[in-house]
Parts: sequence; C-alpha cells; structure tokens
Amino acid sequence: MFARVSTYRPAPDSTGAPSEETVREVLGLQGCRGIYYLLGKENKSVSLTLWDDEDALAGSRQAADRIRVETSAEQHMEILGVDEFEVLTQQLKE
Repeated sequence: MFARVSTYRPAPDSTGAPSEETVREVLGLQGCRGIYYLLGKENKSVSLTLWDDEDALAGSRQAADRIRVETSAEQHMEILGVDEFEVLTQQLKE
C-alpha cells in the first residue's frame, strides 16, 4: 500500500474541511483505499490518501493535483507540500 500526504495552511476563515463531493471524487479514483483529513492546532491541515499499490498512486497524480488545487481554492487554503510514501505498517486497534 502507498500513501500521499498533502499539507495545507487554511485561511483564518476556513476549517480546511473538504466537501462531501471532494471526498467522493477522491474515493472514486481507481485504487484509492481511503482518505483522512486532519486539522492541527497550528493553523495547518493534512490530507492522507491510501492507495492499493504504486501504480495506483502514480496513476492518480494528475487527478489528485487537480482536486487539490480546486479544493484549496474553494476552502481558501495554501498548499504547503505534497509527499508520497510506501506504507510499511498498517494496523488499527478495534
């Protein structure tokens, strides 16, 4: 599994929360396994998307870039960075 982590700085009047339409669009991309949006205390937010494999991650780049730009404009957020990772451990406690 692979992950893409995007970091944003929301404007003071923005929660940084994505719309339901944005979430559906991301989850609809081939190979997407999940999405998390996180809001930090220091006026920073993070999105984490999970992908089946490296091919799915690579194949989603163009669409993800477009969605990221559109969402950041709608939510008044500055894009601070985008990084990609291989997920080495995955476990959730039930």
